[in-house]
Amino acid sequence: MDGLVSNFALIAGMDGGTESGSQFIVLAGLAGLAAGAFSMAAGEYTSVASQRELARAEIEVERREIQRHPGDEELELAETYEAKGLDPELASKVAQQFHANPDQALEEHVREELGLDPNDLPSPVVAASSSFVCFAIGAIIPVLPYLLGASNVLPALIMSLTALFICGAVVSRVTTRSWWYSGLRQLILGGIAAALTYFVGTLVGPGVG
Repeated sequence: MDGLVSNFALIAGMDGGTESGSQFIVLAGLAGLAAGAFSMAAGEYTSVASQRELARAEIEVERREIQRHPGDEELELAETYEAKGLDPELASKVAQQFHANPDQALEEHVREELGLDPNDLPSPVVAASSSFVCFAIGAIIPVLPYLLGASNVLPALIMSLTALFICGAVVSRVTTRSWWYSGLRQLILGGIAAALTYFVGTLVGPGVG
């Protein structure tokens, strides 16, 4: 959705500020695709890598606490189980069994206290790759008509608005909104973004030229 809206708006702005169908629109669209996709990938990689490093740091803190104060940590784990409804005696036995193995004790503390799975931390590479591909797929849609020979913005407009509606409708599958409401909302928001950028292009374009 990010790639579709941003590149659709970019092309609309270029169309408003340059001669319709010019090679500059295609260049801007492809540049917007590349710049946006690489930017999203870099940002997502940094974000997820930072989250992963923070999680590892918190896990190491928990590891040291278990090594230094095993009794206190075992009691803390038992109290966590009690808060969840286990009988105090059973909670104590479960905590004691986990603490018989330091690695299992660490995993259990991390899950219960930090809400993390130490064996399934997010991958920065996967996140960056996914962002790059998804952005590029969305961003190529408004450029495609020009690459296929379109001489004006109308085919890109129709294709982009249709894709916006479809994307919004698909999102409704994981929300409580109806497909037509979600699709129409995305179409309107994306259309407004493109219209405003087109307006900016008509104001700035002639002066730049």
